Amino acid sequence: MLSIEIAYVGPQGQWLLQASLPAGATVADAIAASGLVQKVAGLVVDDDHVGIHGHRVALAAALADGDRVEIYRPLVADPKEARRRRARR
Repeated sequence: MLSIEIAYVGPQGQWLLQASLPAGATVADAIAASGLVQKVAGLVVDDDHVGIHGHRVALAAALADGDRVEIYRPLVADPKEARRRRARR
């Protein structure tokens, strides 16, 4: 069994959940086991919004014992464009 953490921080709150999954489990399996999709309205879960320990991965990525699966929120603004606007001011 793999001991996994699932983390998400959003406007609705902060979650850090623990899950035990069988060997060979994927990021998608961990997110499904967490139940976060049902708990957080509008949660976006796709290959562009998940990672393991700060590194973006696909939902099909295999997990290792002790991994922390992170679900990222979509960006509200493009960081480069926001910097350009600040520099113009």
